[in-house]
Amino acid sequence: MLIGELSRRTGVSERLIRYYEGQGLLESRRHANGYRDYDDGAELAVARIRAFLAAGLPTRVIARLLPCADGVGALRPCPGTLDLLRERLDELDRRAAEIGEARELLSRTIARTEAAEPS
Repeated sequence: MLIGELSRRTGVSERLIRYYEGQGLLESRRHANGYRDYDDGAELAVARIRAFLAAGLPTRVIARLLPCADGVGALRPCPGTLDLLRERLDELDRRAAEIGEARELLSRTIARTEAAEPS
């Protein structure tokens, strides 16, 4: 199928599909006229990519996980898979803690500022 059809079937823009291809997440064959031709598995591949992105995984990690994909959002055990996922989860936990601390500081600042405001 051509890129326009893949875009219509998946709801993902042609530009984003080309980006996925450029990142090594998706493959196509080229016609003599340069048009991209995707096989029937491309729809599932795009769904998998979207699921991994929604889980907060960067494309460099997704590229390593796709060969282990089993359905959408599920993985077969492959060497290093769990380590990659755990590293990402640890990173998200660190970021969540930083955001929580920043939120608390901002909340205290607002409360102090409101308390100092003349009535």
